Amino acid sequence: MNADVSENELAGRRAVVAGHAAFATGLVSAVQQISGMGAALSPVTSIGLAGGDIASMLEDALDALGTSVIFTDLPAGSCTIAARRLQRVRPELVLVTGVNLATVLEFVFRSSSETPLEAATAAAEKGRATLLVHGGNV
Repeated sequence: MNADVSENELAGRRAVVAGHAAFATGLVSAVQQISGMGAALSPVTSIGLAGGDIASMLEDALDALGTSVIFTDLPAGSCTIAARRLQRVRPELVLVTGVNLATVLEFVFRSSSETPLEAATAAAEKGRATLLVHGGNV
């Protein structure tokens, strides 16, 4: 896929990816390598930040991308808690927790005619469906 994706191709499919350590940066890098659409995502890390600082970074990233979608790593992690607090003042904010690479890839490939909620819901369903267990025979 072409690494030079136009702004029109990214319209409606932007999101913030937040998590611990280099989790978000790694996901965004993988999306860029696979699809060339890494510019649709803004990584945020919680390294060295308190809850209020994370919320501020999330707000800044949301505003810079012009989006209302956040993907986080852990359902009860610090980034998720900060995002949930933001939902109080931004009721349109869509939050998907427990994100994996399949989820974020599905999101960036969704149609720009879908609402953020529709795209995020479909992406979460795709990500959930990719979790499999193999083996275990002893």
